[in-house]
Amino acid sequence: MADGTMNLCASRKMSFGINGRLNGVEGKTPFLIGVSGGTASGKSTVCKRIMEKLGQVDMDHTERQVVCISQDSFYRELTPSEKLKAEKGQFNFDHPDAFDNDRILRTLRDILTGVKCEIPAYDYRSNSILKNQITTIYPADVVLFEGILVFYFPEIRELFHMKLFVDTDSDTRLARRVPRDIKERGRDLDYVLNQYMNFVKPAFEEFCLPTKKFADVIIPRGADNTVAIDLIVQHIRDFLSNRGRVTMEAESPISRAEGGFKRPH
Repeated sequence: MADGTMNLCASRKMSFGINGRLNGVEGKTPFLIGVSGGTASGKSTVCKRIMEKLGQVDMDHTERQVVCISQDSFYRELTPSEKLKAEKGQFNFDHPDAFDNDRILRTLRDILTGVKCEIPAYDYRSNSILKNQITTIYPADVVLFEGILVFYFPEIRELFHMKLFVDTDSDTRLARRVPRDIKERGRDLDYVLNQYMNFVKPAFEEFCLPTKKFADVIIPRGADNTVAIDLIVQHIRDFLSNRGRVTMEAESPISRAEGGFKRPH
């Protein structure tokens, strides 16, 4: 694929109609974007770049039009035996069963109906949910949901109005993962490499990579692909601008009056 290009599925082309819809989104329903890709492919960085370009990063959480949620916040609670395996690097965190997929489904459905959601943080060092560290997700216009397996389950995949796949080569991903896991997650080199070869790489090939075919937009080289990110950001800006127009028209007393009575001849 040429630099900066995006693969757009014909059936999912983004277009606006006179009723203010974008990819079937209407009214105040959030535009839900799924962002998938292999470990350390740059998913969270792509989301960060999108939010930066939209001026959302420094805004108060209650005022953001665009928010980002990580699938990692939905790892399920481990059993005592699984925790022992995890401490030795023998638990597969890249398998679909590692996630609380029912909770993901419930949360995304709540988000789509405009419900305020509370999402606990995940501690990579202890491999556990931190129920005392909650992030509140307020109703927003655009929601980014990123993770390695966000397209794996059909029920979850079908909720997304747009699906992005961050496509970064395996050598680059491994080179990023090793220092990240050592520095940020307290692992040693042997732990990281053994986990990668035994679980991460096979799981990517079996569970993550096959979901690439569901993507509407494929982003080669992740956050380095500024052309692709700029195009996505422009689509989001168009959506937010169009939504603002529709809202103002809906609330306009002139619009209400024209809908309520006819002007006399």
